Amino acid sequence: MDLHEDLSADCLFCRREDEQLNRVSHENATCFARLDNFPAAEGHTEIVPKRHIESFFDLTPQEVRDTYELILTVRTDLTGRLRPDGFTIGVNEGRAAGRSVDHLHIHVIPRWFGDVEDPAGGIRQILPNCDPQTWAAATAEALGRSGPLSH
Repeated sequence: MDLHEDLSADCLFCRREDEQLNRVSHENATCFARLDNFPAAEGHTEIVPKRHIESFFDLTPQEVRDTYELILTVRTDLTGRLRPDGFTIGVNEGRAAGRSVDHLHIHVIPRWFGDVEDPAGGIRQILPNCDPQTWAAATAEALGRSGPLSH
């Protein structure tokens, strides 16, 4: 076992060698990329530290660099294979934010025009009070502009 690893037998992501649980696509010294078991879109991948930690804020500086490196590697791979029009990248930091597995994982989700009816507002749509049109109009008014702003 690598010194950077802190394995938990009950943790899905700590059992990365189990191919029935984890389909690893890439890895480096401190992190690995795995295909999501219940993908939101084709190619949905998760970047996971090898060390068992819950919070993004507990990553070491090296893990942050390695995580970013894998995000770029996955983006390059998915762009070459699937040709998405964009990506959603996110972390559910804490149970209140929707985390369901208590081991940090960063979602890299390929996106295409038309995959949802209206993508305006992006991740803001996870909260019930999000209205991208109202936000854009209020922001434009505050800035003394007219018309929608880019998000």
